[in-house]
Amino acid sequence: MPPPLADRIALVTGASRGIGYATALALAKAGAHIVALARTVGGLEELDDAIKSFGGTATLVPLDLRDYAGIDRLGLALHERFGRLDVLVANAGILGPLSPLDHVETSAWEEVIAVNVTANWRLIRAMDRLLKSSDAGRVVFVSSGIAAMAMAYWGPYAVSKAALEALARTYAAETASTRVRVNIFTPGPIRTRMRAQAFPGEDPMTLEPPENPAEKIVDMCLSSVQETGRLYAYPKGKFLDFRPPS
Repeated sequence: MPPPLADRIALVTGASRGIGYATALALAKAGAHIVALARTVGGLEELDDAIKSFGGTATLVPLDLRDYAGIDRLGLALHERFGRLDVLVANAGILGPLSPLDHVETSAWEEVIAVNVTANWRLIRAMDRLLKSSDAGRVVFVSSGIAAMAMAYWGPYAVSKAALEALARTYAAETASTRVRVNIFTPGPIRTRMRAQAFPGEDPMTLEPPENPAEKIVDMCLSSVQETGRLYAYPKGKFLDFRPPS
């Protein structure tokens, strides 16, 4: 029996480490050809070596997501090479400053919004036609539970993730009558560099490794998934409706 994602094309952003790296690896093990996007060339090369070790294949895309023209070029390149995109895992994101809103520098605020929100909108613009050319386009946006918590000092990150979820909800509604399915994944506390940055005093060995949520993200990318416009809260283990307005 062929693997569940055999011959599928999967684009993963933030693929050089953490959940993105683990998800790209898991998708490759499921049979997909990985288009791995990240800023860190060394991390991408490590991923490529790991994928090749079990016979998988990958295309490496060293790109800063704030290079919006680069995202457009990637869309054109994927169209010319494959003519479609079957999976998009929009995982890349940055934490930004953890400080009172009135202390946040303008440049820091704009960087968080650029990477966590605007870049994902640009991905939709560049990849929409490719996803609709697939017989089962699947999109997973990686968010955070912080989007609904409004915790003090987490303003830029929380606002950006709330906006990302609104973006995903809108795209899900716009593609509801197509073969594209769009969902959100919130991973919870996972052993990643971003988590360590946010909680420096926390023992990372008390947290789950990124390989665990990556397996669930792969499940959300299968053609059998028919849910759309839903949020999967890991590790609760179920799809939820998008958060209603308070």
